[in-house]
Amino acid sequence: MPTTKASAIWNGDLKNGNGTMKMDSGSYEGPYTFASRFEDGEGTNPEELIGAAHAGCFSMALSLELSEAGYEPESIDTSAEVTFEVVDGGPAITGIKLITEANVPDIDNDTFQQFAEGAKEGCPVSKALAGTDITLDATLL
Repeated sequence: MPTTKASAIWNGDLKNGNGTMKMDSGSYEGPYTFASRFEDGEGTNPEELIGAAHAGCFSMALSLELSEAGYEPESIDTSAEVTFEVVDGGPAITGIKLITEANVPDIDNDTFQQFAEGAKEGCPVSKALAGTDITLDATLL
């Protein structure tokens, strides 16, 4: 498997500085600042990118598990709510809530929930974030 790369540049002090994060693939490059991370400023932040990565990874893992079991998903729409707060004197990611809606013909809800839980536990990003409380709200359409 290939190694993926991303990079970030930061200029100045924390409060007044600014930076750019980018993917070496060229698929994304965007600004980030203290305000975009700790307030409601313009730009992105590391937590938002972690949320996007987690939502994408979970959706792919769920698609794989369903397909391998003979269920062909028509669509899987996932978002991730990343909780970022001050804990023990410093900022920390304290939780991630995955919210997914999937259109999967010919599957009952209990079976779907089992696959969704398995995808949450098994996706590589969930494994990388194992020290974080990850919850799941899965809806079968």
